Amino acid sequence: MRTSSTTTLPAKSPVRSAQHAKRALTPVTGRYPQARTRIVAPSLKVADAAAASVFSAARLRGPIARDVIAQVTGLSIATVNRQVTALLEAGVLRERADLAVSGAIGRPRVPVEVNHEPYLTLGVHIGAKTTSIVATDLFGRTLDVVETPTPRGPQAAALTSLAGSARRYLSRWHRRRPLWVGVAAGGVVDSTTGYLDHPRLGWSDAPIGPVLAEAIGLPVSVASHVDAMAGAELLLGARRQPSPTWPETLLAPAGTSLYVYARETVGYALSIDGRVHSPASGPGTIAALPAHSELLGGTGQLESTVSDEAVLIAARRARIIPLEGPGSTMQALLKAARQGSRPAQELLAERARVLGEAVALLRDMLNPDDLVVGGQAFTEYPEGMATVEAAFAQRSVMPAREIRLTVFGNRVQEAGAGVVSLGGLYADPIGAMRRAQLRRPEARPEVPA
Repeated sequence: MRTSSTTTLPAKSPVRSAQHAKRALTPVTGRYPQARTRIVAPSLKVADAAAASVFSAARLRGPIARDVIAQVTGLSIATVNRQVTALLEAGVLRERADLAVSGAIGRPRVPVEVNHEPYLTLGVHIGAKTTSIVATDLFGRTLDVVETPTPRGPQAAALTSLAGSARRYLSRWHRRRPLWVGVAAGGVVDSTTGYLDHPRLGWSDAPIGPVLAEAIGLPVSVASHVDAMAGAELLLGARRQPSPTWPETLLAPAGTSLYVYARETVGYALSIDGRVHSPASGPGTIAALPAHSELLGGTGQLESTVSDEAVLIAARRARIIPLEGPGSTMQALLKAARQGSRPAQELLAERARVLGEAVALLRDMLNPDDLVVGGQAFTEYPEGMATVEAAFAQRSVMPAREIRLTVFGNRVQEAGAGVVSLGGLYADPIGAMRRAQLRRPEARPEVPA
């Protein structure tokens, strides 16, 4: 299955289709013999299998008693008891006898909760300029994150460098056992084989999944970074925004949710009935959506108008920031705007206007039930959200709709990478623990030229 960092609109390429078909027949060849069974397509959905439902109840509402799990999942108490026993044996749940209801008889009144302390998952977000390596616990909370420049140069050397960085990072964690690796990246992802085309990095058929699987010896999932961010909203956002009154059941949300992203690139993802929609027909792009702004360069296309680089070029041209040096950055431009520079404020407001109109165009086309925006183009300058909303309201021809800012703020990239590393566990916690047991600690990153 192909997914794109920028959109889910189909634009099937015969060349890419042939490459995909070839790799589908031999997903990982002799170069990566041990990685063949370790590449797992990401699961960016609210799973409804019995074990997944029980684990989700514990994750979102724990500590929780078995009879309450049955109530919120709709499963029978016998099924809940079987699944709780299996999850306790797998090590992902633990009992809390100290929280048992006073005077209650029998194990069903002993609450269970997620056994999160012994484990972590590893997320890797590969950006055009910066790569983040993230340690995440089983709740989806970030334990630690390090950032490093995305390796440049020959593809094989870059992949070797990334794999080495991830392996060294994991070696620092002595008290937690890693279970899974999740990669979120721009470009075009083949999630069934873990290969990646990333033109901005000069990568073509880059085996990022197999390389990491060989280097670390863990299951690896690779996803488009915009799909991953939408998945974080779907799977982790509920814990970030707890409802004052929990729903009666923990069912997958009905309806559609549109997630629009903007930073260096622009993109969107659509979630339908609790699943991020990633069609197999191939990637498209919204980079060339119409966008008109003389102040931001007048290219007539969305991505080359609102990207960080486009805004910086416009700011340098207007002498708002220096042409080069440490003061020629997005942070410097934001600082100037907050210190009262009218030209800086006008430039950022123009970006917000263009983004608001683009979001309106996508909303009118797809008419989602929920609308979320994320990425530093929105979150690093929240002062511009009023302009985004005003432009959206003026441009849209449909009834008023609220725009919701991502709950992850400027940490949306690490949340996306984290949820890719957790999706397999959330969808099939018992099966995921079995896969993680097959780790080969002696593996070393070897990337053939």
